Amino acid sequence: MSQKSTLEEYLEQGIHGKKEINPEERRKFLGTIRERIVIALTKDQIFESKIYNEVEKEMKEHPKTKLLLNGTISYEILRKYIKVANENNIPFTIVENKESNTDIGLVLTYDNYAIEKEEIYVKDKVEIESTKPKKTTTKPRTKRILKKLFSKGKLKK
Repeated sequence: MSQKSTLEEYLEQGIHGKKEINPEERRKFLGTIRERIVIALTKDQIFESKIYNEVEKEMKEHPKTKLLLNGTISYEILRKYIKVANENNIPFTIVENKESNTDIGLVLTYDNYAIEKEEIYVKDKVEIESTKPKKTTTKPRTKRILKKLFSKGKLKK
């Protein structure tokens, strides 16, 4: 009986490929799992002209990590992070998975070491500012408009 199940497993692996742990998570995080990630950036963050200082800071604090970059993003855009990785002696891999579409652009991760970091995403400063309530300035504006309308010589009766 056990030979048959072993044979069936062997045939299934031949047909469908090797079984993976958390395949959905691996597709999202460029081939790694969340528990190993130090920091992650979205594609939109990668496309920004600036380099996120948090990424370089984490590279210095975690020198035994590797950088995974989304292969659907052009090399010209990824180059700035590749340069920072090289300066910090962090190996990098450009991951191209045509079967999966993810919004993750960059992942700094350990190979076989879980760190279980609670917050792996870098928050955008623009995003934080937009969540703050904005002050309304309708009163002075309204006063200016009314003043213009009702000042002498402007409104004919």
